[in-house]
Amino acid sequence: MASDAPPDRFDPLPPDAQPRVPIGGYPNTLRRNPSQPAFRRPLTRTELTGPPDLGPRLQPGDSDLARLAPGRIALGQLIHVGGRVVDEDGRPVRGAVVELWQANAAGRYLNPLDQRDAPLDPDFIGSGRTRTDAEGRYAFFTIKPGAYPVPNSGRWWRPPHIHISVLGPSCLSRLVTQMYFPGDPLNAHDRLLNSVADPAARDSLVARQVPPAEVAGDWLGFTHDLVLRGRRATPVLP
Repeated sequence: MASDAPPDRFDPLPPDAQPRVPIGGYPNTLRRNPSQPAFRRPLTRTELTGPPDLGPRLQPGDSDLARLAPGRIALGQLIHVGGRVVDEDGRPVRGAVVELWQANAAGRYLNPLDQRDAPLDPDFIGSGRTRTDAEGRYAFFTIKPGAYPVPNSGRWWRPPHIHISVLGPSCLSRLVTQMYFPGDPLNAHDRLLNSVADPAARDSLVARQVPPAEVAGDWLGFTHDLVLRGRRATPVLP
């Protein structure tokens, strides 16, 4: 008797297209990653299609990290980050929740765990969220984050980067990753970025700058697409 369960259609990810953990000099990867290999099980309709709405209610202004309130603009280079969320077949993922969090222009997070001797910006919280539209597009206004040294790492600096979480239309379409900025010299030394061995997969973590002549406002523009699942999936980074 034929089963009406959906097929287990997703091939295993190529090992070089995902980070190799634990990452030397970055002990957080020991706490954020399982110590045992994952086991494979058949996917049912529940995992593939539901629940239908995993996202929180969004508020006006959630996608504008640069403006805490009228007249209160964050310090730093104003930027616009946008792109598309697509599935393994290149189809847009509508209604996905995209969340950002990042350091301020001095490279410090608004987090009690970050006690580095760098200034906090009273007009910058550093987190926001939005939903994708019918074409899978998302967009944020924010500021370019600063670089910062990783404690107890042998003078390793993290380049400017933005953390991204995408909650898609099913339990299997959750992605936590990071976005890097093109041309930054610290990218070549970042241990997280270089934990992804495949060059094409690493490149998928680096945004593309929009030519300034094509930007309508007084900010720099960057585009960054995100792929959920499949062999071209955007690499996961903690």
